[in-house]
Amino acid sequence: MSEPKPVIFSGMQPSSDSLQLGNYIGALTQWTKMQEDYDAIYCVVNLHALTSAQGEGDLAERTRRTAAQYIAGGIDPEKSTLFVQSHVPAHTELAWVLNTITGFGEASRMTQFKDKSQKGGIDAANVGLFTYPMLMAADILLYDAAFVPVGEDQRQHVELTRDLATRFNSRFGKTFVLPQAQIPKTVAKIYDLQNPTAKMSKSAESEAGLIKVLDPANVTKKKIMRAVTDDGAEIRFDREAKPGVSNLMTILSVLGERTLDSIEAEFEGKGYGHLKQAVAEVVDETLTPVRERTEELMADPAELDRLLARGADRANEIAQRKLAEVYDALGILRR
Repeated sequence: MSEPKPVIFSGMQPSSDSLQLGNYIGALTQWTKMQEDYDAIYCVVNLHALTSAQGEGDLAERTRRTAAQYIAGGIDPEKSTLFVQSHVPAHTELAWVLNTITGFGEASRMTQFKDKSQKGGIDAANVGLFTYPMLMAADILLYDAAFVPVGEDQRQHVELTRDLATRFNSRFGKTFVLPQAQIPKTVAKIYDLQNPTAKMSKSAESEAGLIKVLDPANVTKKKIMRAVTDDGAEIRFDREAKPGVSNLMTILSVLGERTLDSIEAEFEGKGYGHLKQAVAEVVDETLTPVRERTEELMADPAELDRLLARGADRANEIAQRKLAEVYDALGILRR
């Protein structure tokens, strides 16, 4: 009998009408590879999206669209458990339990809360934003996840999750697996086309710097051709001196599966326009099938909902079992 695969859990918010290239390269392509070697559980964390101002479009529509992009980008519902967070009530139930064992000062030290509350002012910050890390901890702990594929900006939240799991286990008996953040060191970071010193992000002030997965090819090409470079002419990789050029080279390297040295050699003596054209072509080749598959899934909402319901059934089975352990350990009456 073969050993069970270790569990991984990860998710993204449906905070925009489309994922951007940084999500695709940094998360989705990695998740696709991981589902071969792990018991992979992937979630559209739509409840987390409520902690910030709602983006464009209807939240239900964005949630379905995000799930469709997961599938179009390579997540196979036959291999992975794919579901929507709000379809599994145990997430919010366990989050409340974790709130009660989290210190106020501990939660106040979370850097994401401090950064976001400072930007908009503390009076504009909601309590949900403050307790966001405990809901994220619940997301992870419900499934006995051994590993959590996240970006560096989420490492602190996974560390808090470990602390809360350790605290609960110490007070009430061994209940939770201690997860580890899995932050890939080899995955290239993609930067904003207009501000190549800042990570490409859905929360960017301007969409001009975003390569959105679902944008039409002509829109994406226009953004790439207008990408910030520098006053020089040499095409070489240098993150400090040439961040814009280096960002374009990184995109071409990752999507074209080429080395940076080979790109430098090919474009020696050529202008930035040649590099941008090559980047636009490889981005189009990569994203067009994803966009078309997403559109197919969105055109058949009943089938998409069926796939998500099937994933939610499995997630609920696992989550309810773990929640029952938690309630029994606490002495909370269950029906």
